[in-house]
Amino acid sequence: MARPFACSARPPGYAAPMAENVMGGPLALCGEDPLTGWTRSGCCETGPEDLGSHTVCAVVTEDFLAFSASRGNDLSTPRPGFPGLEPGDRWCLCASRWQEALEAGVAPPVVLEGCHARALEVVSLDALRALAAD
Repeated sequence: MARPFACSARPPGYAAPMAENVMGGPLALCGEDPLTGWTRSGCCETGPEDLGSHTVCAVVTEDFLAFSASRGNDLSTPRPGFPGLEPGDRWCLCASRWQEALEAGVAPPVVLEGCHARALEVVSLDALRALAAD
């Protein structure tokens, strides 16, 4: 499934403003295989209906996947419309879950250019930089 546009490039007539990443630049693609994002565009875009704020572009690890499952969100098991994640997959995580994992010592690395600026409402830029994968 191809995404209709890159995170930083909007098709003609698209009214929404260009999304910004935590570094102040254009939001970069997080992951296409599997296709991630609240909007399943491959980008960690967000909006008012995204109550979980899926804004942190992470490279998931085995430790994080086990932690998430222990908190009631099994991201490893395939379900209809969801292939399940494996260590190394890029996925847009809820900012609060990433912060919770950070406090537990199991936060996965992040792709700074793929983290939406709204993540900074929950997590610090210093914490994201400390675990930058890129």
